[in-house]
Amino acid sequence: MFIPRPKQQEILAYQGGKMGISAVPGSGKTQILSLLAAQIITNGDLEDDQEVLVVTLVNAAVDNFAIRVGELVKERGLLPNLGYRVRTLHGLAHDIVRERPDLLGLGEDFQIIDEREADQIRRQTSVAWLKTNPEVMDHYLGADLEANGKLDWVRRDRLPDAISNVALAFIRLAKDQQATPEDLRARLEQLPVPLPLARMGCDLYQAYHQALLYRGALDFDDLIRLALLALQLDESYLDRLSDRWPYILEDEAQDSSQLQEKILEKLTAKYGNWVRVGDPNQAIFETFTTADPKYLREFLALSEVTSLDMPNSGRSTSSIIDLANHLIEWTNSAHPREEVRESLVPPPIELTPPGDPQPNPPDNPRGIRLVNRQLSPQQEINFIADSLAEWLPKHSEETIAVLVPRNQRGFDVVDALRRRNLPCSETLLRSTTATRGTAGALANLVNYLADPGSSKKLATAYKVWRRVEWEDEQKRAQLERVQRLLMKCRQVEEYLWPRAGLDWLADLNLVESDTGIADELQQFRQIVRRWQGAIVLPIEQLVLSLAQDLFTESADLAVAHKLAILLRQGQYQHSGWRLPEFTEELAVIARNERRFLGFSDDDIGFDPEKYKGQVVVATMHKAKGLEWDRVYLVSVNNYDFPSGHPYDQYISEPWFLRENLNLEAETIEQLKIALSNGAYDWYQEGKASIDARLSYVSERLRLLYVGITRAKKELIVTWNTGRNGALLPAEPFHALIEFWEANLQELGDLQK
Repeated sequence: MFIPRPKQQEILAYQGGKMGISAVPGSGKTQILSLLAAQIITNGDLEDDQEVLVVTLVNAAVDNFAIRVGELVKERGLLPNLGYRVRTLHGLAHDIVRERPDLLGLGEDFQIIDEREADQIRRQTSVAWLKTNPEVMDHYLGADLEANGKLDWVRRDRLPDAISNVALAFIRLAKDQQATPEDLRARLEQLPVPLPLARMGCDLYQAYHQALLYRGALDFDDLIRLALLALQLDESYLDRLSDRWPYILEDEAQDSSQLQEKILEKLTAKYGNWVRVGDPNQAIFETFTTADPKYLREFLALSEVTSLDMPNSGRSTSSIIDLANHLIEWTNSAHPREEVRESLVPPPIELTPPGDPQPNPPDNPRGIRLVNRQLSPQQEINFIADSLAEWLPKHSEETIAVLVPRNQRGFDVVDALRRRNLPCSETLLRSTTATRGTAGALANLVNYLADPGSSKKLATAYKVWRRVEWEDEQKRAQLERVQRLLMKCRQVEEYLWPRAGLDWLADLNLVESDTGIADELQQFRQIVRRWQGAIVLPIEQLVLSLAQDLFTESADLAVAHKLAILLRQGQYQHSGWRLPEFTEELAVIARNERRFLGFSDDDIGFDPEKYKGQVVVATMHKAKGLEWDRVYLVSVNNYDFPSGHPYDQYISEPWFLRENLNLEAETIEQLKIALSNGAYDWYQEGKASIDARLSYVSERLRLLYVGITRAKKELIVTWNTGRNGALLPAEPFHALIEFWEANLQELGDLQK
């Protein structure tokens, strides 16, 4: 039975109104929000047609919350699945828009394009714009490119991606400000000075907008924008939704954007019951979205908000907690750039109280190793691989992660571990292996059913059906022979639906010793007949029918269920889709190219406990919300974690642009001027690039904090000198080393 800590009990005493909660890593916020939702439901605070709305960030958390709340409600004697709804912010926006598309001038059959298609449109738009406006970008290129013979190459191979990234940032902010391309163009025309980058952004926005209109489609940012617009346009609709959800509980509130916050603000205005839980110190998505932790901080400071803390965490040893807390303290008091000293804020993490059901692991100061050794990128990987080769055999029941700043560095680590035959998983670097494998298996079956006369596709379907047995070397020879026979079957119908004188299996004249082959072919024939009979079903039922014959693991069946829902959505959005189109959609997912609304990399969640004895390689961003016994933090240098020093380098300042300009930041600055109605300072080139550096420094401090707090028992941190050998250890890494060495000296346990 769960026993709340004193600080958690304060939250569970909630009687309504606005409440903000700062929750440190590992403090149990999901458990408390779930308990609070169940408490509201079972206390009789809702009418029969009302629900508690739980809003969270990622799809995996939706299932997690739904299961927890359902179990807690059931324990209290009520029916599960009633009295609450769990949604991501995008899922909630989708519900609002889908219920009243007429408010927004949308048809009932409007489509939602996924990120891959949106990226393709922006890329095509950028290439087309560059062809017709080459002189605009030449002004921002380095002066030495032509002398070095690189000008044409940069124009052809580098600028399209750079402009596409600018388009993404520009369009997102414009939509977050609810500005249309027409609005922006009118504003730009009224300004007394030219803003060429804003004009470029407006051109790209207009072309992108036209491409969506042509498709009758929305993107994910449109969902948020239009959901708010729907609430603003129809007071009766807003009133009805407010009555439906008189209590709203928001998780991961530090990652809300301005528009997302406004939607929840609108929905809670009538009853005022809004609980926001988050950790500003774990706001690590600003670079990729319009999210900003300032919105949660400002909410917590409001006089009408009850502001509480959840400071206790049983996740990590006291030494790891001390290290994380020192990073907060050093940032607040000693960071070399005063402008970023509020990047990390109190409360510090506290140990769990005595008798807590989740006590902190026994302390082990030797479990922390901050490696202040100059290593090349390859030497750093070799160091980690050597360490794991020594440690893994003795700790097969432990969980381990290597956390990297970027995907490519992670793939380099995976390659090195596999060369040494060390067990590892790249699941979190891609979409989950289960997702891709399940999608691929189903794609092969649907591909055959779309072309049932193909012997080659039939043979592939057979291999998929027997894919588990294929790993058995003793059975493989027989299975391979069956597959070869199927590939030679010229008339598949004579095998599957034999008639007198037209029976392919009988005509094979298999000898008595081939009884196993004949039995296998007969059994497979019955399976395929059943598959063909299921073709008349709706696509989601067809997929689920196939899944029952393919999978036995609950994880695979769960993925198949989500794939079925995705394909049903696809059919709704594309009424002309038939089996070939569904095959391609599954193949795209299997290639890790599709991230649909309600279906993402995180959709089935990730449980480190299922990977004991394996090295999980992940980005630090993807590791948020997870924990491992031993964690390696990699590449903690002044490129991946800069501190605003003159010698630091920044990923958003490409080498081919002049004077270290950040093109995205400069374009966004010009957009803000266009949106300011004259209340904004005039544009000064370069200032936005400097400000963007400081924003990036702040986010990377929080990312380092997130990385440290993933470790439960042991933490190893390394840095490398970069490709050109010029990088230095990150400034906060220096600070942590000094703190930790002093701490170990105090303990009489200095590491050698």
